[in-house]
Amino acid sequence: MDAFYASVEQRDNPKLKGKPIAVGYTSKRGVVAAASYEARRYGVHSAMPMVTALRLCPALLILPPRFEAYQEVSDTIRGIFAEYTDLIEPLALDEAYLDVTENKQKIPTAWLTAKLIRAKIFAMTGLTASAGISYNKFLAKLASEVHKPNGQYAITPDMGESFIATLPISKFYGIGPVTTKKMNSMGIFLGKDLRTYSKDELQKYFGKLGLWYFDIARGQDERAVTPNSERKSLSSETTLEDDSADQTLIESEIISMVNNVWEWCDENKTCGRTVTVKIKWADFTQTTRSKSFKEHITNRNQFQEVALELLRLVFPLQKKIRLVGVIVSNFT
Repeated sequence: MDAFYASVEQRDNPKLKGKPIAVGYTSKRGVVAAASYEARRYGVHSAMPMVTALRLCPALLILPPRFEAYQEVSDTIRGIFAEYTDLIEPLALDEAYLDVTENKQKIPTAWLTAKLIRAKIFAMTGLTASAGISYNKFLAKLASEVHKPNGQYAITPDMGESFIATLPISKFYGIGPVTTKKMNSMGIFLGKDLRTYSKDELQKYFGKLGLWYFDIARGQDERAVTPNSERKSLSSETTLEDDSADQTLIESEIISMVNNVWEWCDENKTCGRTVTVKIKWADFTQTTRSKSFKEHITNRNQFQEVALELLRLVFPLQKKIRLVGVIVSNFT
């Protein structure tokens, strides 16, 4: 979906159309969850601190998220996907992989299938979507960015390697700013530069991910589209309004996040065996503390007690805390 949260807001309130808007919170450490294309012209983008967004675009209108509204639209879109294929792998509320090799409508090409899906999404929701079409997930994801908004692009088998060769490393899906900087220091700026390194060399510098980088540099990705894949972990985290050493405040945040995670566990009648507390300090270094059990966690109180026990391992504090998070994993 194109600028999904922001587009839903503009659809539901016509007065916002054509105006630079951002979905998020105005708190000191609020971040942009989504930015309209009008805001993007000023350099505003998702995950940007809201204070930076306002500096770039003083006229920016900030709207709090309405997740129920976004979920409702997402459910409609998933229903449309299901008319064409059962092989749907959601990435988020606004994005999914579809395998349409054998689609339900017997449409002869993926190009036409994507076109029909996009048209139906617009007819039913009033929102535009973009599509990437290719012979594997990695390339389809990259292709989806080429003709945004409201467009589609295909990378055919004979185009794959050449498309990757000229693509900047920073544009590779899954390669973030830190890895990009490391690769740049190694002389890797484009896909063709990444190809000059052997599997052994990439493993030496990037561990297991080195094998993945070796493959995608050649446009190779053997991952199948897997609907309803098993969840391995669930997490909730929050950045504090101000760096803090107040144990009562931080423990209350942990309890709030435990409640968020447990709601999902309770609704789905499942939970994990491992609890992890994540802490990001004021200097941006990070610490985690974990505890595992032989059996899965059975109730919220147990989950909360373990999370607080793990948090208390770092007290008394040597420095203030910026962010705290709770993760439950090893689902059964």
